[in-house]
Amino acid sequence: MGIEIPRQARADAVASIERYFQEHLEQKIGNIAAGALLGFFLEEIAPLVYNQAVADVQERMLQRVEELDIELHEDAFQYWSRQGRGRPRSP
Repeated sequence: MGIEIPRQARADAVASIERYFQEHLEQKIGNIAAGALLGFFLEEIAPLVYNQAVADVQERMLQRVEELDIELHEDAFQYWSRQGRGRPRSP
């Protein structure tokens, strides 16, 4: 599964790469070269970031699932204690 980004996001990323080269490396990079560099990053490096994000979300979700029993626990046999009569005696 390749990582795809929407058309507008891709255009914005290409423009950002062009600007980075101009401002930080004092080099002009063309639109095609910037697009190729973006394609390289998406294919080579983005999966690393994506997989880490999935692992982080998975860990957080597992923590939340483990907390469900605490958060949603209900004690059974509470009717009589709410009526102020306590539990009936066992025979």
